[in-house]
Amino acid sequence: MAIDPQKVFFITVKAREFDVKDVTAEQNRASSPADDLEADVLELNPDDAAQEELASAINALNEDETLSLLAIFWIGRGDFLPDQWDEAVALARDEADRGVAHYLIGTPRLGDYLEEGMAALGQPVTELSVGRL
Repeated sequence: MAIDPQKVFFITVKAREFDVKDVTAEQNRASSPADDLEADVLELNPDDAAQEELASAINALNEDETLSLLAIFWIGRGDFLPDQWDEAVALARDEADRGVAHYLIGTPRLGDYLEEGMAALGQPVTELSVGRL
């Protein structure tokens, strides 16, 4: 694996922050303006900070790290088994020029798939901490 598990953990955390957001918000959904403001935190906006942080973290990876991240994602999603690492990286190499950040961010449950992929590879992200980044 050519990516530091701490980077995968950070991306997993950011993906989870992004995954909990709704695509649109309903008008007058809460009983008070204060409640409406709290609900707006979970609304997906074009200038969404969580999405920008997630995209920046993915785009900051070098080529080898990007290929590893894609392989981890696909293993977590069940497209490959952990012992098919080389095949997953080879496919990632073929697909990597197609906007990796956009592809991953557009996938629901990205954080779950990354966590599952890391666990399958014997690197559970739940044992890592952001403080060590």
